Amino acid sequence: MKPWFARLALVLALLAPLDAAAADGLHVVATIRPVYAFLLGLMRDADTPELLIDGDRTPYDYRLDARGRRLLEQADLVVWVGPELETSLATPLAALKKTGDDGPRVVELLASQTLKILPSRDRPDERDPFFWLDDRNALILLDELTEWLVRIDPQRAHIYIRNRRRMRKPLRRLDRVYEYGYRGLKGAPGVAYYDTLQYFEQAYAMKLLDHVGASPRHPGSTAALLRVRARLASGEARCLLLERGMPAPGLSVLTEGLKVHVGELDSLGLGIDPGPELYLKLMQHNTGVIRECLGSRGGKADELLDAGIDEGDAGDGIGGRFVLTDQFGDSRTEQDFLGHYSLVYFGYTHCPDVCPTTLQTMASALRRLGDKAKRVQPYFISVDPQRDSPRTLRDYVAYFDPRLIGMTGTPAMLKRVAAEFRVRFRKGEVDPAHPDLYLVDHSASLYLMGPDGRFITKFANGIMPRDLARRLDEIIP
Repeated sequence: MKPWFARLALVLALLAPLDAAAADGLHVVATIRPVYAFLLGLMRDADTPELLIDGDRTPYDYRLDARGRRLLEQADLVVWVGPELETSLATPLAALKKTGDDGPRVVELLASQTLKILPSRDRPDERDPFFWLDDRNALILLDELTEWLVRIDPQRAHIYIRNRRRMRKPLRRLDRVYEYGYRGLKGAPGVAYYDTLQYFEQAYAMKLLDHVGASPRHPGSTAALLRVRARLASGEARCLLLERGMPAPGLSVLTEGLKVHVGELDSLGLGIDPGPELYLKLMQHNTGVIRECLGSRGGKADELLDAGIDEGDAGDGIGGRFVLTDQFGDSRTEQDFLGHYSLVYFGYTHCPDVCPTTLQTMASALRRLGDKAKRVQPYFISVDPQRDSPRTLRDYVAYFDPRLIGMTGTPAMLKRVAAEFRVRFRKGEVDPAHPDLYLVDHSASLYLMGPDGRFITKFANGIMPRDLARRLDEIIP
């Protein structure tokens, strides 16, 4: 149990009277299936939430009916994504918020301060609603929903916290397997009809070439349709991704007379039984469709995911002996990790996006941590010894944080220390004309080691600075 959950549960259980809703049954409503699945799992052995948009309807074509009005009026808690997705619910839910302290509590997930929320690529004034397609957001969502249930029903906090703990394990396994197994789903370049995969692309280093429209609310122009058709006709793209339940006007224009691989995503889970396992099945379905359409394979990751194997779940054996050289030319060993908390990241200085973003996150989180940051030593281990000399590392790490220690070593030693941390890296293809312009594919997590040199936990790539700071604050006494 996380410390903040324990404190919250205890305080609310002692101070709050028995909520009438808890005595009479807790009425919780989720608008869409992915969120409903999380609530269904969290409320197991307590109550059963209601799904507002049921059947094969999407939030884009849903209109509030008599059943829906009744569910909202009876609700103690309503969880929706936001007006960018459930547009027709914006006015009814705004009215619910005005019903007073005894009325239902309405949670808009796109307004969350902890979830990673991106702006729409087509409409920067709007938010991209498909945040759950980054599994790190799924873990954060699980925490947020648990907190809301504990607040509204403190008498059964122990049930929600127990269920949260049980649900985190498969989500963390999904994150670990995807992190190294599905990064770089490159294969044959693809396009999408709707831009629903922005979070997925960022999380797994996949890049689609183009899309027609933002959503069924903004289906795109004729010019966009013809532009995507041209990419498919030229062979630049050979995969077209659609979304289940979302109409694709002019689809024949994109495919007629062309040999195009077409895959149907199900990002809303419309074709999946709305049970507590829906999210995991949704992610497996989408990844399988993308992989097949792009002509890529996940290799070992496929086997792990399909078999449900939790590789390295407990972190046993992470870390070990090493001898590396820091940015000043001095030797560093595992003994340097003793006496303080060590935050360790593997990458390389020519990394175009993931490494600088993660190091900025690390630095920002340490600034937010206040005095506790003095107990944390950050390290950056380069897996690119060909280009990353100590001098190169010196200039690079100084840009992010003056306390950041950069380390590198011989290829053999880097291979060994990477294996000890279960980090995978692989040098990309080298152009003979430009031998120094290559990429290195690598695991992108942050490792936290304790003052005794033992592994504590791993933070997934993409974690926000405030969330990293919060997690560190919970762990460091």
